[in-house]
Amino acid sequence: MPTQQVPSMSQAIRHSLTIPDDHVGQRLDQVLAELLSEYSRTRIKDWIESGQILINGGKLRPKDKVLGGERVEVDATLQEAVAVAPELIDLAIVHQDKHILIINKPAGLVVHPGAGNAAGTLQNALLHFDPDLVHLPRGGIVHRLDKDTSGLLVIARTLEAHTALVRALEVHDVQREYESIVTGVMTAGGTVDAPIGRHPVDRLKQTIRADGRESVTHYRVLHRYRGHTHVRLTLETGRTHQIRVHMAHIRYPLVGDRTYGGRLLLPKGATPELVEALRGFGRQALHAARLAFEHPVTGKPVEAVAPIPADMQELLAVLKRDQKQAT
Repeated sequence: MPTQQVPSMSQAIRHSLTIPDDHVGQRLDQVLAELLSEYSRTRIKDWIESGQILINGGKLRPKDKVLGGERVEVDATLQEAVAVAPELIDLAIVHQDKHILIINKPAGLVVHPGAGNAAGTLQNALLHFDPDLVHLPRGGIVHRLDKDTSGLLVIARTLEAHTALVRALEVHDVQREYESIVTGVMTAGGTVDAPIGRHPVDRLKQTIRADGRESVTHYRVLHRYRGHTHVRLTLETGRTHQIRVHMAHIRYPLVGDRTYGGRLLLPKGATPELVEALRGFGRQALHAARLAFEHPVTGKPVEAVAPIPADMQELLAVLKRDQKQAT
């Protein structure tokens, strides 16, 4: 079976340069693609949007026009490609036709191969399930879930579907709903509208920053417990770690989130069963429960729903028993 090339090992890229005056009025990404000709315009555009290229110490958009004389600082990461081999890995297929798949991803399954995860990923599994996916970027994967987040992902099987789905995600025409268990008792639902960018020190983390990318998360309460809340969340944007960063920002971090959750907090008088369940919950309590969108080829509505997995169901049951015992 054919293999596919994807980014894996990373290399630090650093450049300092000044934009010549004869480029005045041209697009920033166009100018930098010419001045840094060893990198593609697409890669440079991604670096600009992610804040890995700064202009006079600040962030601009790829389409912004240059004046000439600007100081450019590049502090970026270049991913080197490795081969992705097809692997026989079970897939929970929720929807299937000749243009798309919808997969219910289990917690623990990495979506894309990368450093330390060259095999055993969803992309490996997809290339085995449908060898023709080798002809599509990332094996047809158009969005992602963190390794320890479970739930629904839509996969393109044709170039036509891939192009349409990428566009639908860009203009927020794909409805994505999640369920989570967070630490703290929410009084009501709300919206978090706070830009997200890469952490200035820990490059593996994201954080709220003024020069970050627009990020909007809506949330509403499904059930309150003594020290936790079961919530439903809807994404307007799809930034890396968005829900995890936003919930931690408003001081309702996800249960089990070792990166953004801080120390374990227990309600007063928590039952031994609850203490054990919270300490033993080995991932962030986050599940992609619903996807809805227009089919990228037929235009017909598509909706998929995936019930929360057993580990989250059991935690909710323990929270309910703790609440009942306390009353």
